[in-house]
Amino acid sequence: MSSTLRHLSLDNGLQVTLRHAPQLKRCAAAVRVMAGSHDAPRRYAGMAHFLEHLLFLGNQRFPLDDGLMRYVQRHGGQVNASTRERTTDYFFEVPQAALAGALERLCEMLARPSFDIPRQLREREVIHAEFIAWSRNAQAQAQFALLQQVSLRHPLSAFQAGNRFSLPVHSHEFQTALQHFHQRWYQGGQMHLSLSGPHRLDELQALVQQAGSVIASGARIVQATPPALVDRPLAPTLNGRHLDLLLAVERQSAGLDQAIEFLATWLADTRAGGLQAALRQRGWLQAFECSPLYSFAGQALLHLRARLGDAGNADQVQALLFDWLRFFREADWSPLKQEYTRLQQRREQTATALDLARRDSSAQPYLALSGQAEATLRVLLDQMLENSPPVYKEPWRLPAAEPLLDVPRSELTFTPAPAGLVVSPLLPAQRQHGVVYLRWQLASALRGQLWQVLDQALQPLRERAASAAIELQFDATGPFWQLRCSGVPQAVVMVVMEALETLRHPSPANWMAKAASEPEPMPIRALLGQLPEQLVGQDKAPSPSGSLNQSDVDALWAHARWQGMATGFDDPAQQALNRALQAVPGHPQAQQPVVIEPVRRWQTLLPPASEHAVLLFCPLADEACARLLAQQIQGPFYQRLRVELQLGYAVFSAFRQVQGCSGLLFGVQSPSASHAQILDYVREFFAALPQTLGCSADSREALAAQLDEAAMSNAEVAEWAWQTQLAGRSQASLEALRSAVLAVDQARLHQCAEDLLQARHGWLCLANGPAPGDDWHARR
Repeated sequence: MSSTLRHLSLDNGLQVTLRHAPQLKRCAAAVRVMAGSHDAPRRYAGMAHFLEHLLFLGNQRFPLDDGLMRYVQRHGGQVNASTRERTTDYFFEVPQAALAGALERLCEMLARPSFDIPRQLREREVIHAEFIAWSRNAQAQAQFALLQQVSLRHPLSAFQAGNRFSLPVHSHEFQTALQHFHQRWYQGGQMHLSLSGPHRLDELQALVQQAGSVIASGARIVQATPPALVDRPLAPTLNGRHLDLLLAVERQSAGLDQAIEFLATWLADTRAGGLQAALRQRGWLQAFECSPLYSFAGQALLHLRARLGDAGNADQVQALLFDWLRFFREADWSPLKQEYTRLQQRREQTATALDLARRDSSAQPYLALSGQAEATLRVLLDQMLENSPPVYKEPWRLPAAEPLLDVPRSELTFTPAPAGLVVSPLLPAQRQHGVVYLRWQLASALRGQLWQVLDQALQPLRERAASAAIELQFDATGPFWQLRCSGVPQAVVMVVMEALETLRHPSPANWMAKAASEPEPMPIRALLGQLPEQLVGQDKAPSPSGSLNQSDVDALWAHARWQGMATGFDDPAQQALNRALQAVPGHPQAQQPVVIEPVRRWQTLLPPASEHAVLLFCPLADEACARLLAQQIQGPFYQRLRVELQLGYAVFSAFRQVQGCSGLLFGVQSPSASHAQILDYVREFFAALPQTLGCSADSREALAAQLDEAAMSNAEVAEWAWQTQLAGRSQASLEALRSAVLAVDQARLHQCAEDLLQARHGWLCLANGPAPGDDWHARR
């Protein structure tokens, strides 16, 4: 189904793009303010970022408890913002019924912020906590060091994040500059608002005309043109096994962003004949990324990062890269432009409402390569290759047409579903989004080593699938392996067929696979990644040594047990999937649900870091009550620990289902509080819940409305169906869950909170440090 667009300009100068996309279930809005960090006074580094934070703290009409963030969270949506060098973006996605209320709050907060000094002081501490985390993060510091190659006259080389010292809140001059920045840039002529959803264009226009009228009138301001990006040639940087190349582009015409996106698409292609295939064949490459670090006013800074393989040499990799760029410059782009058009069509077809709104607000919709962008790209390539002498003369070739983009319609030939597959009706076929889960339980002591082999064997298919907007995941958790594939149903069938063949018979080149080195994530993210493994139990025995071969894979599959689920497929696609799944290795058999012992368990997972992180998972037996409890405490938990106690910027709570286990998840990462203090603050919050919880009809009805299939994202529907199957409740329905939510009363909700406080169903506490004393589990 195609989208229809409408562009208009309101009387206050606000530029608007409206997108009617009938395939969507949810709605989104995105506002781009054409002003960012480089438009703020240089003596107040971080002012633009600071203002972005302040806007979410509420104002006279919509105080914090009823502001955009709390409103979107209450309706099961998502909301965020981002400050870049020359732009600031605000965006949300919500169910259809919540669009008008969310849009009203978004426009109101942009137009009429509160500059209350106590709030500014609290939020400055949050900014400072972010700064501390940034200053201690190796990846962030490596990128900052990389940017020091840029001309010192260019603001890109300067510190822009903000901290306690660059934001002198008590200064009259700072307050004047802050309010002037808002008045100058946060007006209609400097903003682009986009809406996307299944609504008719006239409905969207009526909403935006009413909500957008509160934005101050103004005309477009020409942002200051920056100086040249570089004063001298940019040198490659080798940091461990990471090769970083910066390519500066100057004085380009319109179409630069699309030109870069087109180039990055083919640099990312991993099929035979391309750059990455040649590098990997030589053993020179583990991973490759191409991304624009900066783009404004005809300038761009491209970042090419190669994680080198064991045989990789930085000079050789760089020479081969420029050899491919020379080939690409001279090639006939006609087939690539046709393929790119199909890629963009698929991306638009499968994009979420938020994806579409953000692309529209940034004037980068999913379109074919324009003539202007093509001309810009040719000039850009000339600039990039100006001082690179030829070294190699590789026999490059352009990639063939991707079959995953041209999926034939399946014939309706009846094939029964395999014995291990549950076909869930929860996601209707008209959503045009199919999801398949396959989960194996394995007894082999070699499963850890073999997973590495098979995961790397799947990598080329995973990359091809991603380019065609198909998601393929392959995860290992304790004794379980899980394959998940989602996207356009017919294409999902094709990917699953190829994936199963690869899992049964990996390429000989993959037998010597080694685990790729990954950059260390921030502590709280590392804990989140370990949560599933901790819930099901870790492997205790060491992996056997020795080389692996095909017979090891055959033996593993011979004793594997599997179960699966499919949802979202129409009859022809489901029959095609059933045929593909006849090749699932192992024996179909339902697996026993994961059982969590009702004890408090502390698990130290990482070496001590500069910041303390705690992740607390609290299982709860009553899903309806747990979801209602999570909805009521999400805002207050954030308010208490992040805003009032100022523990740090990484503070969250939510209902989660992990490995079939339902419960509440709490996360805190703090540069100042110890693990013991974080845990005490969390328990104090739990202890105060009985005095604050309510069970009004409005709160129950709001939550029940979020649990309607038409209000949930396709991924959420499929994941809920899969989690209930893992929990042993494959016949569960969303309708029954909604009814259970509506039936919750005050007594049940208070009992759920008491169960949480007393840990009657157990706690699992993951931390990057030891437990705070032997008696931590008994403390109240």
